Amino acid sequence: MRLRCAVLDDFQQVATELADWSPVADRVDAVSFAEHFDTEDALASALHDVDIVVTLRERVAFPASLLARLPRLKLLVASGMRNSVIDYAAAEAHGVTVCGTASTSTPPVELTWALLLGLARGIVEESKSLRTGGPWQQTVGADLHGRRLGLLGLGKIGSRVARVGTAFGMHVSAWSQNLTKEYADEVGVELAASKEELLSSSDYVSVHLALSERTRGLLGPAELALLKPTAYLINTSRAAIVDQDALLAALHEGRIAGAGIDVFDIEPLPADHPMRTAPRLLATPHLGYVSRANYETYYREAVEDIRAFLDGAPVRRLS
Repeated sequence: MRLRCAVLDDFQQVATELADWSPVADRVDAVSFAEHFDTEDALASALHDVDIVVTLRERVAFPASLLARLPRLKLLVASGMRNSVIDYAAAEAHGVTVCGTASTSTPPVELTWALLLGLARGIVEESKSLRTGGPWQQTVGADLHGRRLGLLGLGKIGSRVARVGTAFGMHVSAWSQNLTKEYADEVGVELAASKEELLSSSDYVSVHLALSERTRGLLGPAELALLKPTAYLINTSRAAIVDQDALLAALHEGRIAGAGIDVFDIEPLPADHPMRTAPRLLATPHLGYVSRANYETYYREAVEDIRAFLDGAPVRRLS
């Protein structure tokens, strides 16, 4: 009997274009879904007759309650080798093997700089004005050279963002709860004395922390109030690290110059979500890992995971 494979959130309809599915074509029928299922009932209905699921990053949660409603599911492939929204214990209890794929941190580094530069030079406003016959030059760009870039987090992504900032001639500092001076020196940045010092002294603040109980709500009303009125905040990490209501208030009240945001408390954003119309905001629909090279890796290795599982020797197991 042929198995049925569902590819979730294939918004661009590229899952079967960017990878060769022929190695499993004789045993698997792959169906991709371009629409997002935003409730457990919708997911359970769509996946009730599915044996294999391929899901991107952490877009879709697989809690115990959902896994219990998918009796045919035997293999769950998630892009990347870390996923916080899959209940691994429940998957094991229901006989579901969970596998991952490789992933590169290059795309979110590049997107961070796209957002930062877009804000600093008013790219969206100026382009729209030019194309619609509006004013010729309506903004005065903010400089990067000689300004301070403050990084919350100096891991795999943050350290690469730091090196680009240094190349622009920026003064780069960083802070996280476990960051040491030795590692900051190794990367070539200054270790901020505290989170508060970093926020109050930086012209640009970029978030590159993993979401945990320690970082959830790390930037709340009090922390955002420390930012300069000329400062920009960039978040390509996780929405919950920044208090969304506090950020919206800061943007509407003009207490910061602007924000570049790629992650949101609800994804996809509802049509009436206040982030869609907030002033001083350059927003993208969670494009951090969305690049051709990354997607080619995700789907190619997803096919490899499926083939290995069907051959009885699963690879890149997460559970």
